[in-house]
Amino acid sequence: MAKKKDTITAKELDRRFDAGEDISEYLDWSKAKRPGLEQRRVNVDLPSWMINSLDLEAKRVGVTRQSIVKVWLAERIKAEQAGAYNP
Repeated sequence: MAKKKDTITAKELDRRFDAGEDISEYLDWSKAKRPGLEQRRVNVDLPSWMINSLDLEAKRVGVTRQSIVKVWLAERIKAEQAGAYNP
């Protein structure tokens, strides 16, 4: 028979967390989510020369094509949001 987890109030949970205590026993990690980081599939048609260039750069860096695309897109988005992009 599995032991039932103890429950505490949200106020007590906040207090323990703020005090640096381990609160993991009060959390159900099977239902944990990272808002805004859910994966969604996107299809993009690219010319062959671009795919070849991506593959070369990914190989040079030691990552997959998908990883290099994600990193470059994230960098560009951050630059755009900061107003730092100057073509």
